Amino acid sequence: MFTRFAILAALSLPLAARADGDFFTAAYAPSEKEGELRIGVAFTLWVPPGVKRIRGVIVHQHGCGAGACKGGETAADDLHWQELARAHDCALLAPSYKQDDKQNCRLWCDPRNGSGKVFLTALADLAAKAKRPEVASAPWCLWGHSGGAFWASLMHLAHPDRVVAIWLRSGTAYGAWEKGEIPKPTIPPAAYSVPVMLNPGLKEKGDKRFGGLWDASLAMHKAYRAHGGLIGLAADPRTAHECGDSRYLAIPYFDDCLRLRLPEKGDALRPMPTAETRLAETPGKAFATAREFKGKAEEATWLPTHRVAVAWAEYVEKGSVTDKTPPPAPTNVRVEVKGGKAVVTWDARADLESGIARFVILRDGKEAGRLPEKAMARFGRPLFQVMSYHDTPERPLPAMRFIDATPGKKYEIITVNAEGLESKPAASK
Repeated sequence: MFTRFAILAALSLPLAARADGDFFTAAYAPSEKEGELRIGVAFTLWVPPGVKRIRGVIVHQHGCGAGACKGGETAADDLHWQELARAHDCALLAPSYKQDDKQNCRLWCDPRNGSGKVFLTALADLAAKAKRPEVASAPWCLWGHSGGAFWASLMHLAHPDRVVAIWLRSGTAYGAWEKGEIPKPTIPPAAYSVPVMLNPGLKEKGDKRFGGLWDASLAMHKAYRAHGGLIGLAADPRTAHECGDSRYLAIPYFDDCLRLRLPEKGDALRPMPTAETRLAETPGKAFATAREFKGKAEEATWLPTHRVAVAWAEYVEKGSVTDKTPPPAPTNVRVEVKGGKAVVTWDARADLESGIARFVILRDGKEAGRLPEKAMARFGRPLFQVMSYHDTPERPLPAMRFIDATPGKKYEIITVNAEGLESKPAASK
């Protein structure tokens, strides 16, 4: 059997940079035995504060290579994904495989090579650590990038009754099994009833390295739709293999699927209702109800709701989705004077539609500073937590803290979302 051990400090981050809620970690050493996981892996589980019963687990699975594995270490600290989990009483799970660049990624991204078994073991172990037994049996939302999408597409077939919905960013195992590169799985009929969104980057099309992923995404969409599969295609017009701003469609997609499928009691998922379903031309951006759709339904992009269809139409044209609502205001603004300086700290929840771009700090009614001072973006929109290639926060994780050399009497904090919309100010007491 593989070896289990708890991580105590290896994945620890500065406490000031971590959100509220509880974090639990578990790790597993690589096994030398045939058929067992040959690459070590660590899992971080975030549980929202105040939740009575965990109704589901949102899995944010990184891709192949050492850089992607490193990126996965901070996925559970993502304020935006945490807000999705919080909205549905779900936990957020971030696996991080310890693959180096010389190792074959399929040692872990094909779950039949041991990672599927370790994943289930991790859920049981984390359930025990968190004293949340429901974590071990709760249904999953599976988000995967590249090799993570490869993994998710196979986990979907092995456990269709446990999957709420899947987001496959720039990856799927479909092409590999159709070419005979890996054993071809059996597709159970239940798999076609699980919502799936394929999300390749348009610049991957014809690319020497990633072109096969584009082709496999289109082929999988066609094959699954021919069986009535609840599958859609959202090509990102601005990116290649990087994740870009895909979260602005992935999060509302999961939000609606969770709303419609999670049970009020127990773990048995509700079937996806058809009343809100929309079909769209592939390619294209026009959509309609199933009754009004004029194209070939068996080739159409399937969309779970009108809301998602509207966001999808904007995304496939622009590569992002706009938000017209302001973010929630910060809470618990605290001020402590130390050495003649005011140390201002606060708590804030992300805007579910567009996250947190920055904070504005007011001192006695006038702007004293911004956090961050300069908007930064390596991939996608500038955010308070700078996003990596892998859709995970870059280190060091920023703290919600402002040090003012000229202390005032009253401080107020304003949250600004990725659209530039401001919350109401939250004042110190």
